[in-house]
Amino acid sequence: MDEGRQQVIARRAPSGGRALVMVITLVLTLAAFLGYRGDLPSRNFSDPTGTAVSALPALPEPLDPAFVTAAVQPALVNISASTKLAGPGAAGSGIVLTADGEVLTSHHVVKGADTVTVTDVGNGTAYDAVVLGYDSGADIALLDLPAAALPTATIGSSAGLRLREEVLAIGNAGGTGGPPSAVHGPLTDLDSEIVAVNVADLSRKALSGMLEVAAEVTSGQSGGALVDRNASVVGVIAAASGDPEHAEDRSPNGYAVPIDAAMQVVEQIRSGTPTDTVHIGPTATLGVLISNALPTGTGARVDVAIYGMPAHAAGLSAGDVITSVDDRAVTSVQSLRAALNTRKPNDTVRLGVTGAAGDRTVPVVLTAGPPN
Repeated sequence: MDEGRQQVIARRAPSGGRALVMVITLVLTLAAFLGYRGDLPSRNFSDPTGTAVSALPALPEPLDPAFVTAAVQPALVNISASTKLAGPGAAGSGIVLTADGEVLTSHHVVKGADTVTVTDVGNGTAYDAVVLGYDSGADIALLDLPAAALPTATIGSSAGLRLREEVLAIGNAGGTGGPPSAVHGPLTDLDSEIVAVNVADLSRKALSGMLEVAAEVTSGQSGGALVDRNASVVGVIAAASGDPEHAEDRSPNGYAVPIDAAMQVVEQIRSGTPTDTVHIGPTATLGVLISNALPTGTGARVDVAIYGMPAHAAGLSAGDVITSVDDRAVTSVQSLRAALNTRKPNDTVRLGVTGAAGDRTVPVVLTAGPPN
């Protein structure tokens, strides 16, 4: 089982500018069966913390790592994901939200997975999980287990967090499947911008509004919990950083999605109403590898139409450019993703296509694919 590890290659902005951090994601999560290459997704969450000021109020009492770890550990699960073609792939963590089996995790942990297995670290019980929905741009996913009476996490708020406040990151370190491991440290940024590069499929993901903690978050802790001194979850671990070439200049850091932003995605999934960013239920796929048609034009260019998949069966081939979905203009890979996000397997879509065969409208029946 390949587990997640991430390193940072950091470029600090000139004085007064915001830092942009390049995170190399060595998660070795699964390369999605339906893969997209193109514009970096962007999602801008409002900063719930307000503007940091130089004169900070006194911080709370120090965090007790042993107390917090013991309190949070029962509400964490280990996650493993695999594909039919590649076998075992990603290992990560999850946070139990409800006793009947809702689990919060990172999207990249389950990306491309045909099978997701969740293990209760308390008693070793393994469950086949269903992906209820996800927001790939926010790196958040919600799973469902056929379980009852699971211990649940205490969900706090990220709105009141302050710089230098001590927090603890806990999850399936090393992807070993054993009890979760914890590291702790101070918050060093409340609004980090990072670009995550997944070396498994070279996909990139831009994330903003991230919490940064000065702690050595390690492999497999993605999807785990960032918690405060009261053992309340204030973030979902998404990335780890560290520049091995300049280790003496920059200590390893961890990054987490603020829990307020993560729970917004959860509530949208629970509502059952998909949006351009939040996908709900089984993923519908065309079965193509696509890149932006720019600079020669607009649209999503088909690089590969996978044999036996809907696009190939409908006659699309490499070099065709998808320009619309059901008369909705497609200007980029991102707009195609948004147009398909609200669709379900077995839905029929009308694709506007231009290519060697000229301009045409092609009906395509979507099929089920892995979370993308």
